[in-house]
Amino acid sequence: MSLFGIIFGLALLIFLAFKGQSILWVAPVCAAVVALFGMFEDPSINILTMYTENYMVGMSGFVKSWLPAFMLGAIFGKLMEITGAAKSVGVMLTKLIGAKQAILAVVIACGALTYGGISLFVVVFAIYPLAVALYREADIPNKLIPGAISLGAFTFTMTAIPGTPQIQNIIPTQYYGTTAMAAPLMGIVAALVMFIGGIIWMKMREKSEKAKGLHFVEPSNIEKYDESNLPNPIVSLIPLISVPVTMNALKVPLVGALLIAVVLTMILNFKNYAVFTKCINDGANGGLMSIGNTAAAVGFGSVVKAVPGFATLTGILLGIPGNPLISEAVAVSCLAGATGSASGGMGIALEALGPKYMELAANDPSLTPEALHRVASVASGGLDTLPHNGAVLTLLSVCGLTHKDSYLDICMNCCIIPTIAVIVCIIMAVIGIL
Repeated sequence: MSLFGIIFGLALLIFLAFKGQSILWVAPVCAAVVALFGMFEDPSINILTMYTENYMVGMSGFVKSWLPAFMLGAIFGKLMEITGAAKSVGVMLTKLIGAKQAILAVVIACGALTYGGISLFVVVFAIYPLAVALYREADIPNKLIPGAISLGAFTFTMTAIPGTPQIQNIIPTQYYGTTAMAAPLMGIVAALVMFIGGIIWMKMREKSEKAKGLHFVEPSNIEKYDESNLPNPIVSLIPLISVPVTMNALKVPLVGALLIAVVLTMILNFKNYAVFTKCINDGANGGLMSIGNTAAAVGFGSVVKAVPGFATLTGILLGIPGNPLISEAVAVSCLAGATGSASGGMGIALEALGPKYMELAANDPSLTPEALHRVASVASGGLDTLPHNGAVLTLLSVCGLTHKDSYLDICMNCCIIPTIAVIVCIIMAVIGIL
């Protein structure tokens, strides 16, 4: 009954997430369902205690560990967005590559911003007008814009490239004692699989759509911008470069690296000081909402871990034939898909199973914490981008398109190809290439 409760609670979580309900209330309700069924096997379980202790301890522990990073990251992104610094970098990169390679230009511009620590939501708003300008000049159908943006912002720089400051690459460090540079060869190869595979797919789609006689159509929702008012792009690059450099080369913790980037952005864009207070307020509010969603998912994982059925579930997952990395990838991918969140799904999986995988790693020289880190990170960025994912909904809304128009490209670039990259990572780990 307890195992059934876990499955039923997770199914309810998936259903309500698909319906667009906030995980802030969905997660505790579904956790209560898990606890209720757990009572059939262990009468000592108390639903209220499960909420006040297990759920809240898991949720508050995650907030305690990650609130500064989420909040500073959101403030940094908002400063780069409002001052025009993010858009300035995007303009420079897209001009360097040119409209003849419009898709590649959009992907690289998105990748540069996300690797610099900018939130993928900010990247969507900053790059969309540039993508429209490039696609207009190259006469590429608008429906291919979301595929290029999602490839650059939601995949290789989010989970795979060693040293990326995106939270999906940082969360595993808490459970495995690793760094953002964990398993660099695995990360680089996975990133190449996603980048090259995605570019090939998008170029095939461009050729196919043009063969059908489709052309660029001027969108009605395009945001006009004046390049003359944008800050110097080279200067705007400095805060973006500072985050991975200070974090990985100088070994500054993520919070310190983001704080340095925030201060640098303010100094380099001081003429815009009038908007700094608004950026800080908006960023702080956005960061709090973002961490709240992920922490709520982690709290659900804490309750799952506390009921009797969890031992059975663990046995099933760890009983998957082959290397334990396979079961980790399956658990993280499925939970990321269930919650519609890479960080949320990873949070549930690692909160519940992370200690068990570390125990296995301690007794198996071929299973390293670095490999566990990279597989978990890359796996989190696969099924998370199912149709109900918040970033997917935001991207399509900004582009003025529907799932029917563009989800095929998003699915291929962000679900199918990243899943292939996870398989490649597992094979590399098994043969000892980290």
